[in-house]
Amino acid sequence: MSDDWDTKLVIGHKKQVPKVTKKDSDINAARRSGAVVSTDRKIAGGTNKAHQGTDHQRIAKLDREDEVAPPPKVSPSVGRAIQTGRMELKLSQKDLAQKINEKPSVLQDYESGKAIPNAQILSKLERVLGVKLRGTDIGKKLEGSKK
Repeated sequence: MSDDWDTKLVIGHKKQVPKVTKKDSDINAARRSGAVVSTDRKIAGGTNKAHQGTDHQRIAKLDREDEVAPPPKVSPSVGRAIQTGRMELKLSQKDLAQKINEKPSVLQDYESGKAIPNAQILSKLERVLGVKLRGTDIGKKLEGSKK
């Protein structure tokens, strides 16, 4: 019986574990040496597990329920009032932008009606142009203005 025990016990050798590699060179070397090579493809490889299956449906439902309206833009009448006030003072967009310490692109957005209204910028424009740009009576001359 002791002979049977000695034949099965191997000291100093680790159990052979399959090697996992992504390199083509390692796979080709294993094939050349005659080793058994198997390739497995991960089912969910490269996907975000948090957004699988019903999660998309839940997110879509939330999107439908909570429609967020885009922020209001400056009305076209404000843009026209800025433009006419600027023309009366014979200022270019660049000159007016310098006077209110803003970029010319900001002024361009206000005149075209693409800007989101900012009370500080509108206040600066009202002061320089002498034209009312907020509330009712948009485009009317301000009382006590230089013009």
